[in-house]
Amino acid sequence: MRFVLAIGAFVLAALCIGAGIAQRTVFLGPDTQEVTISTTGDAAYTLLDGAVLSSSPGAQTLHVEGDGALFAAMGRTDDIKAWLADAEYNTVTLTSAGEVRTGLVKRPLPAEPSTTETPAAGEGESAPAEPEATDAATEPAPVPGRNPAGSDLWLDEYTGEGTLSAPLRVPDTMSVLLAVDGTAPAPSTVTISWPIDNATPFAGPLIVLGGIFLLIGGYLYFLAIRHVRRSRGPRRKGPPPLAETEPIEIAGKGAATPASPRRGFSIGRRALLVPAVAVSGLLLAGCTSDAWPEFGGGQPSPSASANVIVPEGQQAPAVTEAQAGEILERISATVAEADAAANAELLATRMTGVALEERKTNYAVRSKVPDFAPMAAIPTSPLEIILPQAYDSWPRTVMTVVVDRDDTTAPPSIMLLTQADPWTDYKLAYVAKLEASTRLPDVAPASIGATMVPPDSTFLLLPPNQLAKAYADLLASGKDSKYAGMFDESGDLFRQIVAGDREKRLAKFNETGAETGSLTFGQAPGNFEPLALATLENGAIVAVSLFESDTVKPNNDDAVIKLDESPVYEALAGTKQSAKGFTTTFSDQLFFYVPTQGSTEKIRLLGYSSSLLSVGVIQ
Repeated sequence: MRFVLAIGAFVLAALCIGAGIAQRTVFLGPDTQEVTISTTGDAAYTLLDGAVLSSSPGAQTLHVEGDGALFAAMGRTDDIKAWLADAEYNTVTLTSAGEVRTGLVKRPLPAEPSTTETPAAGEGESAPAEPEATDAATEPAPVPGRNPAGSDLWLDEYTGEGTLSAPLRVPDTMSVLLAVDGTAPAPSTVTISWPIDNATPFAGPLIVLGGIFLLIGGYLYFLAIRHVRRSRGPRRKGPPPLAETEPIEIAGKGAATPASPRRGFSIGRRALLVPAVAVSGLLLAGCTSDAWPEFGGGQPSPSASANVIVPEGQQAPAVTEAQAGEILERISATVAEADAAANAELLATRMTGVALEERKTNYAVRSKVPDFAPMAAIPTSPLEIILPQAYDSWPRTVMTVVVDRDDTTAPPSIMLLTQADPWTDYKLAYVAKLEASTRLPDVAPASIGATMVPPDSTFLLLPPNQLAKAYADLLASGKDSKYAGMFDESGDLFRQIVAGDREKRLAKFNETGAETGSLTFGQAPGNFEPLALATLENGAIVAVSLFESDTVKPNNDDAVIKLDESPVYEALAGTKQSAKGFTTTFSDQLFFYVPTQGSTEKIRLLGYSSSLLSVGVIQ
């Protein structure tokens, strides 16, 4: 019976181990699903729609073949279409029946000249309509030859020489742009592959179960052998000794030696050891994670933005967190390169508005005063706050708060970046340092974004386009200003600095030149557009520019106004003295928190920066 049980255990072991190995070998299905797409024509771009990429579950792997350098970029579908709005390009889309379809979007014809006034960017302007796709055999039109590499619209970029492979995880709201350099035809052969779940969760348990049956069978076999040996019983008493005789020798044959009864048992142990080792090898070699069942599949934890309610109809944020970090890195690198060479033309590719004008002034001074220090570099990380505008069209705005990792004692920087259109990179428009005691208002997560507050919004305590004028009046009149009750004075260090500096300079001027001249101060809103993004409390963070001026004039025709001994003012004015006087202008970049109408809060200054802008001779 023990032999029967042992044989049965061996049979079960063979079946289980064989079934487990078969699942991982002969019965194992393919691990990927592939589709190859070919396009024709000479279009310089191919738009691979996200619906095609997400037509099968799982992450995608993109394999592109072509001649020379190849380029692929992942971005939001609407952004890619906007970037291609003036170009001809191939399309790879999915029909309603789930079939892949290729086509060609013709380059739109130039618009007829119009005598009507066109609206300003962002004022009633809608996103360009997507041209109608035509058959791929249609003769292509000329392409603009614009290289897509390095655009701020892309979430990720991939390059290759001859072949390009890129692992992706593209949802249906995003797409992939394929190109070479914007002039040569786009790569014509694209292969997309998706992983197929060919896991065999029972293979591992079957092999282990077979190993257990094998061990049980071996043990039963050992018990059966031992039982047979013991069942022979005690031996009978042997016959008396025989008489001694001479041994009989048989020619050509040696004496046989009896086999040791223990030798058979030793062979049995080795026989059991061999399959045990074999099973162990199978277990170690064949059982990957796909050969085992998964227990307790973790559910994704809710994100921090899950508790923030997205307003109905709000559009997607302009950038992601990773995208904003990459954009800021590019801006900082370009500004650093421009600063090193004092190249205003290069600087203008990544700066605009008041931030650009201040640095151009620095370049002008450095060209005449070699030891004049450049302005501070643009910090890039770590990014504490990213607040993109939730807007599908253009212009777009992004606010960031960045800590300077090279100088941890310095206060964080607050910046506003703007993008005028899909073909222009983001530019730094406003940059300032936060005050030490600044309490920033609550803002939406980067994954949701914020709406842009119109310059004339009446929902705020002060419209953004009146904020600079009100603060200028506050600097001029102090507590006597009609706007004094709207602003929080307790945390406004900039106002204290301006008042103290003016008082000192006026006192010094009265000691030396009051008899021959006069010193007056002025302040006025800057000629740069204010930018405002909404906060969660229905208020707004508003950036404005302000011009401060010092005007020195002689009191009589015989007097001459001389600049101080600093070569900086002479470098900007072009002369050291004037019979008419000088006007020195400083540019201020100011960030405020403006609460909503009806709030008990006051307008708070969040951050500021001030820089010399110009020195002019009064005509």
